[in-house]
Amino acid sequence: MRSVSINSEKYSLCLLQECGQCFVFVCVSFNVGQGIDTPLSEVGKRQAEAAGHYLQDLRFTNVFASNLQRAIQTAEIILRNNVQSSNVEIVLDPLLRERGFGVAEGRPKEDLKNMANAAGQACRDFTPPGGETLKEVKTRFQKFLKSMFQRMIDDHCQAGQLACPSTCPAPSVSPQPMVAGFADDGVADLPIHALVVSHGAYIRVAVRHLVDELHCSLPAGLKMNHIYSACPNTGICRFIITLDIGENGPQPSVVHCVFINRRDHLATLKDSD
Repeated sequence: MRSVSINSEKYSLCLLQECGQCFVFVCVSFNVGQGIDTPLSEVGKRQAEAAGHYLQDLRFTNVFASNLQRAIQTAEIILRNNVQSSNVEIVLDPLLRERGFGVAEGRPKEDLKNMANAAGQACRDFTPPGGETLKEVKTRFQKFLKSMFQRMIDDHCQAGQLACPSTCPAPSVSPQPMVAGFADDGVADLPIHALVVSHGAYIRVAVRHLVDELHCSLPAGLKMNHIYSACPNTGICRFIITLDIGENGPQPSVVHCVFINRRDHLATLKDSD
């Protein structure tokens, strides 16, 4: 077998719950599930605008979004407010769709809680009849990561080498990202930065996978109940991922969490209400 050199590179993944390789997830779901493809409400639009203003100075090299209307609108609003990334293509991926909730699809969240209580289970762990299990959602997220990593390699590699400034620190010596409460925490020097727009229940499963199974490092003082809590509408999570690139394709080797469920941008909405 021919030997293949391994290249390591950093990506920032910005996960926004609906609207986020920094991983950003932005969430703006006001009903349960993926079957009801509703557009953003007026409140959701204002929240997406606030997220867009908060992220306006960050450069996104790639943008991925669920193919549900509310996620597409959120991604479009964020890019419209962005001074560096307004022309970036939005890649729509059904792998980012909200968890399917079966008989609870499209019903108020309170109905789902009542069904979970009747079954003697916590709401976050309960699968309604005909719904998508947490394991199935995790499998979708794993497929998305694989697809996204390959897309990033295809977009930013030249002749087998990632087009990255030589000043990027090696992953083996990379420090824990500095968190100062700014929009660019952890990503100021990273050349590859993806915005991923998805949904609340999906993001909770994604974060748990990154923390529990990919063993990402966590910021000092971050409590576990915050990590596994529901992502607020347009809440932002950020992860920095180092990839090893070899015969089996790109694989995450080191994952840092910069922050989870940040909602600083929503304070301005409260002040104006």
